[in-house]
Amino acid sequence: MACNRMHCVAVGARHLVAVAILSATAVAAELPTYNVGPITNISSSCSGQNAEVEQAVDPTNPEYVYEEWMGCKGIAFSVSTDGGLRFSDPIAVPGSVGSNVNSWDPALAIAPDGTVYAAFMLAKNAQWYPVVAASFDHGQSFTQVTSLIPPDAKNWGDRDFIAVGPDGAVYVTWDYGPERTSITFICSASGSCAFATGDLNVVIQKSMDHGASFGPMVPVSPGFPASGGDSAPLVVEPNGQIDLLYQGYQITNTTTFTMNPAVSYFTSSIDGGQTWSAPIKVGPKAGTMSLAEWWIDGDISMDSAGNLYATWDTQGTNSDGTPNDIGWLSFSTDHGKKWSDPVQVTPDNLNVPHIVQVAGGGAGIAYVAWLSNSNPQGYAMYLRTFSVARGWLSDPVQVSNQFGNSSVWPGDTFGISAGSANNVVLSWGSATPSQNGAKQSEILAAPVLIQLH
Repeated sequence: MACNRMHCVAVGARHLVAVAILSATAVAAELPTYNVGPITNISSSCSGQNAEVEQAVDPTNPEYVYEEWMGCKGIAFSVSTDGGLRFSDPIAVPGSVGSNVNSWDPALAIAPDGTVYAAFMLAKNAQWYPVVAASFDHGQSFTQVTSLIPPDAKNWGDRDFIAVGPDGAVYVTWDYGPERTSITFICSASGSCAFATGDLNVVIQKSMDHGASFGPMVPVSPGFPASGGDSAPLVVEPNGQIDLLYQGYQITNTTTFTMNPAVSYFTSSIDGGQTWSAPIKVGPKAGTMSLAEWWIDGDISMDSAGNLYATWDTQGTNSDGTPNDIGWLSFSTDHGKKWSDPVQVTPDNLNVPHIVQVAGGGAGIAYVAWLSNSNPQGYAMYLRTFSVARGWLSDPVQVSNQFGNSSVWPGDTFGISAGSANNVVLSWGSATPSQNGAKQSEILAAPVLIQLH
């Protein structure tokens, strides 16, 4: 998201470089090996700032890696046909307008038949709502654009997520409020904005015709039209069950829409999103998410065996009284009925952003990454591997080879996908010294081969 909260690149041969683990706390023979491929600037032909990338891999052909981000004076898109080694020249997604203020929050999903769905938020005619563009030729063109226009003349809308079921059903969640004047913001000078007050709700809409049309909004977070829910990533299981994680604030006054800090909630649907299970808290022992948190907090993924993984970060206080921000992971082996105690992801307890996301790998394995400026040199991308049976298999490795300027917004999200059991592709925004003197954020991407022992 931009600071208002709405708001073919060649890379040479297949040369992989082994990355050293930052600190060794496990037995060396058991440590995974991380081989980072070439890091590619995929947005170099887009003038201006490029940030907030999302990524998806074709489930039937992981050589196809898709990237969507805020850039190219709207919403940009690029595709790799070789597993993230090379990317096409970026194009503008149809329907996005010539401004990062009026189109924001990209989201990507790939259908079982290879259809690419590129979604984003749009502000038009006093309404804010998601738009879904569909490509039926592996991202070469987007010939279908559908707007999910709400019934309210002056609504509020934000952060969309998109997923596709095994039957081809397309699901879009987004943050919705009937009245935009209830929303007030807390903005960061070097980030985007968070919500101080508002009629926040998570809603979902469904398409059964390849995204050509969508059904009406169905509330997900209890308490509509002022539930306090927002930011709701989702996955769809092979049996069609929809698993969803959302950030839940408590509305303390339904007139002024003031809120308390949030925790993560899980809910699921077995009837295509029409009804939802009672939400359960995920990792409440970890603490809460403050109202001033400006990035997208919360992610959910599923491994090949159906285990679920949730990540998020909290803001709290260290034992010495200093503030902190800590990333967390929790997992479920029973389709979300019960969740593990939270496991700390990030090794530091500094009061800086830790944007944490996760990709499920082989059975019982999750790849957890985060973008943070915990190093005084600036933003960097980190990665580590988690096992349900054994816990962390390694300490973090730094995937990025340069640090990004902390004063330049990298986006509220990054991209992570596990195309196969041992192959991860990462993408992130960063204003590095080699990119316009660290004054302009660009989108960087790299494949990572992970050998488990």
